[in-house]
Amino acid sequence: MRRVPRAQDALQLVIGGVVVACCAVWSVKASAQPVTSALDRPALIVNHPERGTILGAAHAGARLVAVGERGIVIVSDDAGARWRQVPVPVSVTLTAVRFVDARHGFAVGHGGVVLASADGGLTWARRLEGRQAAQLALDAARADGDPKAVKQAERLVADGADKPFLDVHFSDANHGIVIGAYNLAFTTTDGGIHWQSAMSRLDNPKALHLYALRARGNALLIAGEQGLVLRSDDQGRSFRRLAVPYKGSFFTAELPSADGREMVVAGLRGNVWHSSDAGESWTASAVPMPVSITGSALVPGHAGQAVPAVVFVNQAGQVLLSRGDAISASAGAPLPPLTGVMPLASGELLTLSVAGVSLQPAASANAKTGTSK
Repeated sequence: MRRVPRAQDALQLVIGGVVVACCAVWSVKASAQPVTSALDRPALIVNHPERGTILGAAHAGARLVAVGERGIVIVSDDAGARWRQVPVPVSVTLTAVRFVDARHGFAVGHGGVVLASADGGLTWARRLEGRQAAQLALDAARADGDPKAVKQAERLVADGADKPFLDVHFSDANHGIVIGAYNLAFTTTDGGIHWQSAMSRLDNPKALHLYALRARGNALLIAGEQGLVLRSDDQGRSFRRLAVPYKGSFFTAELPSADGREMVVAGLRGNVWHSSDAGESWTASAVPMPVSITGSALVPGHAGQAVPAVVFVNQAGQVLLSRGDAISASAGAPLPPLTGVMPLASGELLTLSVAGVSLQPAASANAKTGTSK
């Protein structure tokens, strides 16, 4: 299998460059343990986990749940003012988390791991890992009789659990899809007890990485490596590949409109592309700085807005707000390299970074408008 392209992979840059720093600032509370697989070793309880590398966050009702490096899961019951770590059965890096209600949530990460919670993120159980996923892919490829898919799946099995899931969506507590590197895609209809390979549904013959997954109504949007954008209009039963003018990698995506026809993808070198017709045509948006965008979210409740605004974050530590085709940078000093963002009910933004979580005011209306693509 090919290696992840270092020059194009913002997530690898964000994660890999801070491991030493994380080790330096975190004091491990647990005593030394025998070395075992990170998929079988519970995450260590550490001092100030909210200062480590955090990659994903979600609302579990009023509770905030965030995930990150080395299996860290932290929760806050006071809108992000204070955080505490909760036990997790793995110590691999967790990349994304989603909740469908106040109790039921799912997190994904390295080693092909999927975790599930039924109590608002306080406890977690493993529902899938990379060795199982690889075997599912091989079984499905053999059943389809596709020699190329069989060869790719055999490589997955031989490689073991070394490939990450990078995003997750569940429409309810039972029905979900996870995606990741090398075209990894799996679905479940029973909350993760059983899984099926969805890799053959995707028009992705090069097995490009799948970075971001968003859903709105029946529409699902996947953004990936080398300009890959896939759309489903039947809740993921089938996908079609969309032609996007830019061929660099997209690390995040959004579906702002209620009907799912408006789409935004963003990623390498600050490229942001917008479609208002379900991907038939695309328009590039100017940004203040040509720096890779690593995360985004919808910001509801803007007066006079037919659809929610989109907030982006980038590796330069900037928070960017998109209103239509205009993208502006929030006022204030840059933050550490950012990995994600989540709007809160207060109007504040929870930003995620290589230095942990922090609360930021809503993007300023007097921000500087972008001029570069």
